[in-house]
Amino acid sequence: MAVMVLQVLGLFLGIVGWCLESSSINSSVWKSSSHGEAVVTASSQFEGLWFSCASNSLGAIHCQRFKTTLGLPGYIQACRALMIIALILGLLSVVLASMGLKCTKLGSTSEEAKGKISLTAGIMFILSGLCVIVAVSWYAARVVQEFNDPFYGGTKYELGAGLYLGWAAAALCILGGGTLCTSFKGSSPAQTRGPGYNYSAAQPQKIYRSAPSDNSITKAYV
Repeated sequence: MAVMVLQVLGLFLGIVGWCLESSSINSSVWKSSSHGEAVVTASSQFEGLWFSCASNSLGAIHCQRFKTTLGLPGYIQACRALMIIALILGLLSVVLASMGLKCTKLGSTSEEAKGKISLTAGIMFILSGLCVIVAVSWYAARVVQEFNDPFYGGTKYELGAGLYLGWAAAALCILGGGTLCTSFKGSSPAQTRGPGYNYSAAQPQKIYRSAPSDNSITKAYV
């Protein structure tokens, strides 16, 4: 029962983390313009992995997709790739974790095989979370570096909500993956270190002795 609870909990955390990953990669607010460095024609500016947006004082928002892919900075392209890999790994992990539940019937699949499936799903969840945390932290480091650089001539940005969504998604995916791995450890049968011996106390123990030989008898009477 405890193993099934751990599996369901790990799957739930992984699904929530995967949904946050999807929200983070689609968010256009990975970085937002600082109020002190705001552009005159717009009250705020913000960018994501795919769009660059601006809003005016009336609340109207205009977004434009990046016109080029190869012309983007290398870290943005790397963050795109890492986030896409994370989404694929997370989706596969959800499918495998659902198949590895104890309450799921998969033909004649044994409990040991289903435990290995859950372990694989947990490892993939952890890898998905690591991809997200690398991408988000890399992007955040560049934003902070440009903001603190006194010689940077472009618009200075601050950390946006999309980054915080990514950090939360990474934490949930890693936690869910760890829970699934723990459930596999709890479901594995205990192994004995040596061969077992069964002693029955109900039956009395019998001691057999060899019969005395003729030589021992003759020596006794000499």
